Order: sequence, then structure tokens, then C-alpha cells
Amino acid sequence: MEIRYMIPTDDRMAISKVYEESWKCAYRGIISQDYLDSIPEGQWVSNLDDPNWKTLVCIDNGRIVGTSSFCESRFEQFDGWGEVISIYLLPAYMGKGYGKILLESVIVELNTLGYKDVFLWVLEENIRARKFYEKVGFVMTDDFLNVEIGGRDLREIGYVYKVR
Repeated sequence: MEIRYMIPTDDRMAISKVYEESWKCAYRGIISQDYLDSIPEGQWVSNLDDPNWKTLVCIDNGRIVGTSSFCESRFEQFDGWGEVISIYLLPAYMGKGYGKILLESVIVELNTLGYKDVFLWVLEENIRARKFYEKVGFVMTDDFLNVEIGGRDLREIGYVYKVR
């Protein structure tokens, strides 16, 4: 396994596929199945080259199997913090330690960029992800966002990590 920054020659469609497959697996029963089934190929390609984001990829045997994007906080209440925007794995790689290594790599990179405090948002109903973040050392806060995805009102809750 290799974790590295995304480079210009990386296949953006393959990275988007990680998002697509992960959403369809992780959000089953949380987000409308019709919405999940309607996610088009390449849905996240345009986000990958956002100049304000940095993106790591996780590669196994030459195949992109995971990805995580991060940046300086986009939210006022976390001014000056590092933000984990996303972390996704292909379903076959979930629960096997790849996500922990990828997330720890993101934390190291944010620390290198000068961020001692890191936060992320997670869907309140995504218990598996919440347990994962807590196991890595993130702590739930009282911060939340109300979002609408696929015609359903959902709540995202904030988690913070203090770099030691």
C-alpha cells in the first residue's frame, strides 16, 4: 500500500469512483437509495482539482482504493484549523486498516502545514464512521450542520482532533 498526494497523471475518474462506491455502501439506509443509485460516474471529478484542497490517494497493487481531501477550515467556528473534507475507500477495503492509515496521513500532512487542531463533519446516522473517527482519536463536539441530500434532511456533527 502507498499513500501519496494526488498527481496530475492520476485518473480522476478512478478517484471519483472511490467516492461513488463508498457513498453507495456507507450511506445505504441513511441517504435515499434512489439518490445513491442515481449518482453518475465522475460525480466528484470537478472537486478534485479545487486549488484550495489537497488530496491524498491510497494505492494498493497499482489501483487507487482510497482518497482523502483536506484544507484550511472553511467554517468560521473552526477558523485557523485544518479540515478533513472527505475520506473514502472502496467498499472491499473498508474495515481493513487502510482508512486509519489514510486518516493518520492526513493528520500528519495538516500538522506539517501548521494546523495543530483538525476537525471534520460526519453524518449523525453514520455510526460506523463515527466509531472509526473516535477510535483514531477524534472527539464529538456540540457543533452541527443541517444538510439536505437526496431530498432528505440530515444532520452532520462535528468531530475534533488535537494534534499531540
